[in-house]
Amino acid sequence: MTGAYVTFEPQARSHWRAHLTGQRLVVTEGIGLTGTEDGRVIELRAGDTVFRPPGVKHWHGAAPNSAMTHFAFTGTTPDGQNVDWLEPVTDKEYNGQ
Repeated sequence: MTGAYVTFEPQARSHWRAHLTGQRLVVTEGIGLTGTEDGRVIELRAGDTVFRPPGVKHWHGAAPNSAMTHFAFTGTTPDGQNVDWLEPVTDKEYNGQ
């Protein structure tokens, strides 16, 4: 397992990705967003956690008017892999359209 403490500035977001063994986020500050390929976008606030099972295509980042900081705990395969990076998240996807 790997861990990271990450801050996104307002409107910043990751690319689409899928974790090979899953990922758990724990929001520590601000307001964040996370989305899945079905178009669903949910808001995250300090104290919220979200788990993405292995292979689920998703993204996460900050809300339009708030930075967001989270701890990310990501499982790692025996050969050290933990993520498949994919394409950028469009503004439409970020806005749930």
